[in-house]
Amino acid sequence: MQYGHFDDSRREYVITRPDTPLPWINYLGSQAYFGLISNTAGGYSFYRDARLRRLTRYRYNNVPFDTGGRYIYLRDDSNAGGLETSAGPSAATSKPPEGSGAGGHEAHPYWSPSWQPTRTPLEDYTCRHGLGYTVIASTYRGIRAETLYFVPLNHDLEIWRLTVTNQRAEPAQLSVFSAIEFCLWDAWDDATNFQRNFSTGEVEVEDGVIYHKTEYRERRNHFAYFACSEPLTGFDTQREAFLGPYRGWDAPAVVERGASAGSLANGWAPIGSHHVRLSLAPGESRTILFVLGYAENPSDAKFDPPDSQTINKRQLLPVLREFLDPAAVEAARAELAASWERVLGRFTVQTPDLHTNRMAGIWNAYQCMITFNMSRSASFYESGVGRGMGFRDSNQDLLGFVHMVPERARERILDLAATQLPSGGAYHQYQPLTKHGNDLVGSNFNDDPLWLVLATAAYLKETGDGAILDAAVPYDNQPGSATPLYEHLQRSIRYTLERLGPHGLPLIGRADWNDCLNLNCFSETPGESFQTTTNREGTVAESVFIAGLFVLAAQEMAQIADGRWRMADSVTQNAKRKTQEADYAQLAAQMEATIKEHGWDGAWFRRAYDALGQPVGAASCAEGQIFIEPQGICVMAGIGLADGRAAQALDSVAGRLATAHGIVLLQPAYSRYYLNLGEISTYPPGYKENASIFCHTNPWIMIGEAMLGRGDRAHDYYLRINPSNREAISDVHRCEPYVYAQMIAGRDAATHGEAKNSWLSGTAAWNYVAITQWILGIRPDYYGLRVAPVIPTHWPGFSATRLFRGVTYHIHVTRRGPGNAVSLTVDGRPVAGDLAPFPPAGQTDVAVQVVLDAN
Repeated sequence: MQYGHFDDSRREYVITRPDTPLPWINYLGSQAYFGLISNTAGGYSFYRDARLRRLTRYRYNNVPFDTGGRYIYLRDDSNAGGLETSAGPSAATSKPPEGSGAGGHEAHPYWSPSWQPTRTPLEDYTCRHGLGYTVIASTYRGIRAETLYFVPLNHDLEIWRLTVTNQRAEPAQLSVFSAIEFCLWDAWDDATNFQRNFSTGEVEVEDGVIYHKTEYRERRNHFAYFACSEPLTGFDTQREAFLGPYRGWDAPAVVERGASAGSLANGWAPIGSHHVRLSLAPGESRTILFVLGYAENPSDAKFDPPDSQTINKRQLLPVLREFLDPAAVEAARAELAASWERVLGRFTVQTPDLHTNRMAGIWNAYQCMITFNMSRSASFYESGVGRGMGFRDSNQDLLGFVHMVPERARERILDLAATQLPSGGAYHQYQPLTKHGNDLVGSNFNDDPLWLVLATAAYLKETGDGAILDAAVPYDNQPGSATPLYEHLQRSIRYTLERLGPHGLPLIGRADWNDCLNLNCFSETPGESFQTTTNREGTVAESVFIAGLFVLAAQEMAQIADGRWRMADSVTQNAKRKTQEADYAQLAAQMEATIKEHGWDGAWFRRAYDALGQPVGAASCAEGQIFIEPQGICVMAGIGLADGRAAQALDSVAGRLATAHGIVLLQPAYSRYYLNLGEISTYPPGYKENASIFCHTNPWIMIGEAMLGRGDRAHDYYLRINPSNREAISDVHRCEPYVYAQMIAGRDAATHGEAKNSWLSGTAAWNYVAITQWILGIRPDYYGLRVAPVIPTHWPGFSATRLFRGVTYHIHVTRRGPGNAVSLTVDGRPVAGDLAPFPPAGQTDVAVQVVLDAN
């Protein structure tokens, strides 16, 4: 069953009934101010940090699941009980299940134009999720309401543009109520410290603007505000006064009676609600603007007058005047659209497959921007309280984002490097507001440092900005500790080499890529963290995965050290790095040999060795005999391509791990808790790390298949987890059909095919890399743009454009035969190999013709 459809021409997903299997969400903002919004207006907003600067409150794991949001209520102030309107009776074309909500008092009905929270059956409903905006529209009793939500570029605020139209044959008297619930800034404290929080809430109301100022007078220089463009009939700022005792958001007392209480929050729970009355002639429309935002004052200019406790609003008032003007709002909306046009215009593609076009050209790229901004910190499954920005996560997210806004990618690399420790290790997470490492989680996830090498290599290939290698970056953000970024990369490699186990493979530490494979934990204490508890010394448990990752990173370091692509380097510097290039190549070769000796199990790569020295992911294991991760990373590193082991490993994946819904992480699933394996064996079979289709790793197999020249299998795997391709089974998949989820329940699960944890997943970046750089084969290189497609044999070809270092490459691929051998023509001239070189200075467009034929 489908709950909507793609509108590719407008780059929107259109939801046509509100009762989606799960909340289907979108993100607002792409710089410093962000919001999450569901298809029924649920969600919350924050400035930079979802924990430390939370503006509005949201209740995770609540009933209903999506509780708290950007709510608007409409009330019919006419004496209109049982009214039949020109729009017909209120039989919903997208009617939710019976008994799903109240419609308000019959004589004076009220409803939510976003369906939630009143869940009134609506005559029609649509939610259009677009790039950085959402539009929710509905009709009830002949009143049409449409609300546009978006965050203007370069501003720390969000706009709700509500347009109400009277479709009746007679005049309509209406009340409009807005409603948001303020969070007391620190989301963790807000959800736990009630003995204090029930006494601290403070607001100001001035000229119809509601200002949230809890803790402003003592420890904060920032405040939130909620403004309305229309003269107010009333307002409320205290939750209980608005809702009434023992009531919820579905039946607020203020809305039911049609009059605000004028409440001022003194302690208790501060909210923001405006009341506006409208009188609409038949066919008349009115637009109301609501502005919710964040502001800061200098510490020495917090109050106005200075000796008062009144917020200084001098810097904010011009912003309010601007965005309470409909013309300015429309200009900001157009500017946002133009920005996304530029971002997505950097790579466009037209293939014979609709799902490839839709995801690679629009939604996958959009999701890469969101994951770059959020890491794993704030979604409807990540509360924004605990994780912050992940070191490993953010480096991988950058792989799918780097071509979009390279200058932001550069800043992120330097931020990540600054959380690296002098040992070469790194904090596993850091807080985006402070950019300091998260001590509660700490370090010793031994794969972390190597991802910095891969992210930096991707940036260098994309931009050619060799100067970043000389940028001075501190360790652990400590003043006076800075060294060039290049040394940080060297320490990343050295960190692995200084931590080798009995077989010469890298020690796993607390975990490698799989945070739930905890080989040094041995935890029998309920509630104990598997990731931060280490009960063994950790000198035995080894990771074949990290070994494969090390080979890949050392290969990248060899290319980075090759100074030929850095033309500004001196001859001496080039000679020095040439020696280092050979050293890194040798290190990669040595680790590859170790993997072949101790990491090969006969038909696939082993996963690890545990703290007892026993293999994990081997045929000798009773459960968990084969894992996806080492097959993917080792083949991506080129291990076994020449001797057939790569093909054998991926054939084992096809035979033992592949399902119709994607490739599971391991088989057989763990049926009981294994003390020596940790959290991975705590999940029921088929879920999360215990044999789910952990989508993040599926693209590694796609890339490996492309490297072997097997385009049909690579693209088949791509389609199995492609959200657009799964849209028709939304009742099974349940998550959004326009973005990737972290996991899909595996074959051992009772709900095989059900997705969970959508949006914030490394799946986004890796699927983007797999489809654009390996299946379509368009990938940046130090010396030009490589075009080496490995596409399905039935495709006649495809076309694409790629902006690369200021030059637009117009690429046209034609299949002449069944193979992947490339005949390349650049601007009409044949070129050997598959690398389109840089054009002469000043040339901004290049035509690339590719013919594929038998090898």
